Amino acid sequence: MIVSGGCHCGAVRFAADVPPEAELLECNCSICSKAGYLHLNVPHGAFELVSGRDQLTAYRFGTGKAEHLFCRTCGVKSFYQPRSHPDCWSVNFRCLDPGHGLAPPVRFFDGQNWEQAKAGL
Repeated sequence: MIVSGGCHCGAVRFAADVPPEAELLECNCSICSKAGYLHLNVPHGAFELVSGRDQLTAYRFGTGKAEHLFCRTCGVKSFYQPRSHPDCWSVNFRCLDPGHGLAPPVRFFDGQNWEQAKAGL
């Protein structure tokens, strides 16, 4: 099913093809817990950045493998490149447009203990 979404101000917009049985990950790492991010992993080929490429700014920390992308205008991270899933974009489920009809289960991911937790993905 095709879903769409974006940042708060609307400058960054995306569309993604996700299976109805998708699963969300709730991570307790330092950045995800502070932002309230809910991960919906979408393969690169099933994601389209519709608008706002020039509005994105990047932030890296720790290992530098994850590329956190934020809207320059409103500061919302609607999707990013996670280190845990290098072949996917992680879409923030909370940034999807209303009415998508998805009600995926949420699985906890212990990002505070990333190396051990990664083995369980």
